[in-house]
Amino acid sequence: MAMKQLSDEQIRDWSLEQKDRWWLENVFRGNMPQLTIRSALMGFMLGGILSATNLYVGAKTGWSLGVGITSVILSFAFFRVLQRTGLAKEFTILENNCVQSIATSAGYMTAPLISSLVAYMIVSEHIIPWWQMMAWNIVVSILGVLFAFPMKRRFINDEQHPFPEGRACGVVLDALHSAEASSGMVKARILVVTAAIAAFLKFIQAHAIQEWIQHRLMKLKSDVITFPEQLGDLIAAGWTKVFGAAPSIGGVDLRQLTLNPTLEFALIGAGGLMGIKAGMSLLIGGLINYAILAPIMINMGEIPPARIIAETGASVYNFRTITTWALWPGVACMVFASFTALFAKPQAFIAAFSALTGKKKAGNDVLRHIELPLWISIVGVPIISIIAAFMAQYFFGVKWWVCLVGLPLAFILALVAASSTALTGTTPVGATSKVTQLFYGIVDKGNIQTNLATASLTAEVVSNASNLLMDIKPGYMLGAKPRQQAIGHVIGIIAGSVASVPLFFILFVRGNKAVDTSTAETTAATIANIQSDAFPMPAATIWKAVAEALTQGIGSLPVSVLWAAIVGSIVGLTLELGRIFSKGKFPLSPVALGLAFVISFEYIFAMSLGAIIFWFLGVGRKPKDPNAPKSIWVENHEPICAGVIAGAALMGILDAVIAAFVLN
Repeated sequence: MAMKQLSDEQIRDWSLEQKDRWWLENVFRGNMPQLTIRSALMGFMLGGILSATNLYVGAKTGWSLGVGITSVILSFAFFRVLQRTGLAKEFTILENNCVQSIATSAGYMTAPLISSLVAYMIVSEHIIPWWQMMAWNIVVSILGVLFAFPMKRRFINDEQHPFPEGRACGVVLDALHSAEASSGMVKARILVVTAAIAAFLKFIQAHAIQEWIQHRLMKLKSDVITFPEQLGDLIAAGWTKVFGAAPSIGGVDLRQLTLNPTLEFALIGAGGLMGIKAGMSLLIGGLINYAILAPIMINMGEIPPARIIAETGASVYNFRTITTWALWPGVACMVFASFTALFAKPQAFIAAFSALTGKKKAGNDVLRHIELPLWISIVGVPIISIIAAFMAQYFFGVKWWVCLVGLPLAFILALVAASSTALTGTTPVGATSKVTQLFYGIVDKGNIQTNLATASLTAEVVSNASNLLMDIKPGYMLGAKPRQQAIGHVIGIIAGSVASVPLFFILFVRGNKAVDTSTAETTAATIANIQSDAFPMPAATIWKAVAEALTQGIGSLPVSVLWAAIVGSIVGLTLELGRIFSKGKFPLSPVALGLAFVISFEYIFAMSLGAIIFWFLGVGRKPKDPNAPKSIWVENHEPICAGVIAGAALMGILDAVIAAFVLN
C-alpha cells in the first residue's frame, strides 16, 4: 500500500510539533509488536552471520556491504514459513523492520577489524586481546548512537531528509507485507538457491576442504583435485607451452603483477551490487596500476623486490611490494574525491549545524512517550566519552585527556557525515577519519599509535551515528517506535562484536598462542600473518600509510611517490567535479578508481566481472520499453547477489578454518 508522507510544502512550512502530531495520527502503528524476543533473536542471529560475510569480503577488498534488505527478505521468509505451518503467529512489519535494524548494525561492526585496529596492531607490534577489541568496538559504537539521537528529530522528523538506502528498505518492507507479499517468498527462494549454488561452487573450489575430504577421509594418494580458482595459472601454463616463456610485462611475470584472473564467487556477487560504474572504474584503475605503472616503477627501481632467488638471482615481486608504492596515488585520489564531494554540498554543513541550533520552535513534545529521551544523550555522552578515553589510555597508550580533546571534533564530524548520509546515502567515514588523523598529527605530533586509535574512535562514532539514522528512516516511514529501534541498534552492535571478533582471531590470528605469550618473535610472526595474500586487508594498509605520513612527515616519502600522489589528487578532484557537474552521470567513480590501487588485481577482476555480468543482464541499463516487465535478473538483482555473497563467503570461511585448525 502507498505510505503516507508530507508534501514538500508541508515539510517546509509546518512546525516540528505539527509534523510530529501528523505522524502520530496518520503513520504511527501504536502498540504493534516491534522489538519482541523473536525479532531480537532473529536480528542477533542474522546480524552475526552477515557480519561474518562482511568480514570475509572486507578483508579481501576493504569494501563493506549493506545487509539491510538481505536481512529483511530472509527474516520475512523464515517467519512466513513458520506461520503457514502453524508454528508462529503473524510476523509484523515492525518486527521485520526491527530485524533489519539489528542486522544492519551488526554488519557494520566489522569495519575496524579490517582497517584501523589492524593498522594499530601492525605499527605497535602488539596483538590486541579479544576482550579489549570487543569492549572498544561496543563502547565507541554506543557513543555514536548517543551522538545520533539529538540529530534524529531534526534530520528525520523535521527536515524529512531522504536517507536513500533507508527509504529503499522501507519500500521493500511495505511491499512484502502488503498484497504483493508473495513476491517476498520468491525473492527469498532465489536468495537461498543462489546461496546454495555459490556455496557448492566454492566447496569444489576450496583447497583445504578438498584436501581434507580427498586425503584425510577418502585416503586418496593423488594430488588434490579442485575446481580452478586462479585462471592465470592455467593461462600461463598454456602460454609457456606455446611460446616457451611465461607471459610478462616489462620482464615481470603477470602473476607477480597480480594480473591473475580469479573466480572468487563472493566478490563476483559483491561486484553485482556495486554496479557497472564502480566495477568499470575498478577495472580501469587496476589495469593502469598493475599493467602500466607497476612494471614501469619496477624497472626504474622504485618498487623493491619481495625476495631474490639465490640460485638464479631473479627478483620476485608481489602484491605487497607493489602496494608500498601504488597506495599513495590511490589514497590521494580517494581522499581528494571524498573531500570534494563533502565540501561541494554546503547544505550538508548547514543542515549539520542547524541540527544543533534549530530555527523552528519545537513546541510541545508530542512524541516524548516513544522517542529516546534527550537526557539519555546529555548524560550518556560525557559518561561514555570518559569511559572511552580511559579505555584508549589503557588499551592503546593514548593519554586520556588527548582523547577527550578530540571528542568535540568527532561530534562535529558525525554531524557532517550524518548530513551527507541523509542527502546522498553515502557516509564519508574515510574522509572524516582522515580529518581526525590530521588533527591528532598536530595535537600529538609523531605519535602514530595515538593517531590510529583516536581516528578509530571517530570512524566508529561517525559510522554508527549515520547508520542509526539510516536504520530509523524506514521505521519512521512505517510508524515504528524510535526508542525500540535504538535499543535494537545496540543489540546489533553487541551481536556484530560477538560474531566478528572471535572470527577475526580464527581467520587472521589462526589460533597462534602469541596472544598469550610475551615472546617477541612469536608475536611478530603472528602480526605479520594478519595480512596475507588471501586476506590483504587493503583498508588497513591505507590507515597505516596515512598515519605514517602524518607522523613522519610527507618529506620522508620518495620523490616518485610524491609526484604520483599529486597526480592522484588531481585525478580524484577532476573526476569528482565531473561527477558533481554531470549530476551523477559521469561514467567513472574516483573512489573506486583509487581503491583499485590498493586491491589485488585478482579481486578487481572478480568484482568487475560481477558488475559486467549483471549489466549485460540488464541491471543499471535503461530498458528499451519502459512498460515491459522486468527480467528475473533485474527484478531480483539484490537477492541474487546477496545469495552469492553469503553462500561463497560462508564456505570460504569454513575453508579457512579447516586450513588453520584441521590440516595444521
